[in-house]
Amino acid sequence: MNIIKKVTFIANDDSIDKMKDLLKTMVEPSKNEKGCLSYEIYQLKENPAKFVVVEAWEDEEALEGHKTTEHYKYYKSNFEPYCKDKYSDDLEII
Repeated sequence: MNIIKKVTFIANDDSIDKMKDLLKTMVEPSKNEKGCLSYEIYQLKENPAKFVVVEAWEDEEALEGHKTTEHYKYYKSNFEPYCKDKYSDDLEII
């Protein structure tokens, strides 16, 4: 069963560019992972401090494999100083 997630980041006002740069490092490596169906990051035009990641994985095994990659570990250990808030939602196609 496919897994689709939406992860929202709200950057600190003085860290928008740093958050953007960090998130951008995730796109290509994630897209190249086995089991990645899509991986896109959006920045809201009306609120540039808000970033939305929409990712789809073939199954739980693919998503768990993603969490063991070097690029994921790098992002995970570096995003907090730039981030005011972070939350995620599991999505379902209807």
